[in-house]
Amino acid sequence: MLIILAFIILFHLAAAILLFVATIHNAWWVVSQAGRDVIYADLWYSCNATCFPVENSHTVDAAYLQTIQATMILATILCCVSFFVFILQLFKLQQGERFLFTAIIQLLAALCVMIAASVYTAQKNSFHLANLREGTYGSSYILAWISFPMTLMSGLMYLVLRKRK
Repeated sequence: MLIILAFIILFHLAAAILLFVATIHNAWWVVSQAGRDVIYADLWYSCNATCFPVENSHTVDAAYLQTIQATMILATILCCVSFFVFILQLFKLQQGERFLFTAIIQLLAALCVMIAASVYTAQKNSFHLANLREGTYGSSYILAWISFPMTLMSGLMYLVLRKRK
């Protein structure tokens, strides 16, 4: 039982780390033009040698970008909260009860990641400048999609898991 508990905790922490990296790192979109510096664009900045904010990110035209920013931050917060709730429930639940509250929070985190990555996929051209549209998805985008099934599986594990002695 202790090995299963350690695996669940490590799996949850790995998902949380992936969410943090995907949200913070500046490689959601990578533009590599011949003879020029590589430009990395994330949810807040576009960077080559220096970083500058994503143009019009505070306007109504960039509502999709604001949705992605909010849901990725919310997913990261929910994942961390669900970990602390799991630790609290580990000591407070009666024997045989399920970790339902932890599972619900973790499943909400998975939903937020899926929404953010899906919106980014569908609307990436609406908030990138014309010279940045000829790029490819970066490592942070890929990490966001990897963290989705990890948080989903983690939430499902908590849903099935019962507290034992």
